[in-house]
Amino acid sequence: MQERVRIVVYNARQCDPKKCTALKLRRHGLVRQVSQIRFLPKRAVVLNPFAETAFSPADRERMRDFGLAGLDCSWEHAEKVLAKHVRGTSRCLPVLLAGNPVNFGKATKLSTAEALAGALCIAGFREQAEQVLSMFKWGHTFFEINSERLESYAEAKDSTEVVRKQEELLQKHAAQRTLRHEEQTEEAG
Repeated sequence: MQERVRIVVYNARQCDPKKCTALKLRRHGLVRQVSQIRFLPKRAVVLNPFAETAFSPADRERMRDFGLAGLDCSWEHAEKVLAKHVRGTSRCLPVLLAGNPVNFGKATKLSTAEALAGALCIAGFREQAEQVLSMFKWGHTFFEINSERLESYAEAKDSTEVVRKQEELLQKHAAQRTLRHEEQTEEAG
């Protein structure tokens, strides 16, 4: 069995409790929840969409030793919540697409569970990532639509290489969209 990462989630109590992925993970004993940012583990890797450094496999040891922290707050109020000093080592995830029904297909608009699973997967904790998303009927969708991205990011050695791979993938997908558009235009004309 693969080693496990301790996961702590700060819950800002801004979302509908019935739809909150972090609350469901807590109910199933997969995460510990804290009600104030200051209670996050001091040296954990904190998933913060406003961080300046990209999350990468180089964060694996810190995650294993000190844990992974998620910030569960509404996207509308995230900047205000995260403007406070966040303990730990902040990292932003590279571009991943949401598989959840609320933001399906939107880049970077992940649920807390998806963000945690994405980080776990990139850092080489695939079993734990799958367990996290197995709590949701749409969980498999996240892995399906991000398989190429997750695999590519997991092969990177550090943050700089993750950013380079992200740019390559964005360019590749833009070129594919352009080609599809041109083919559709030719068929219509």
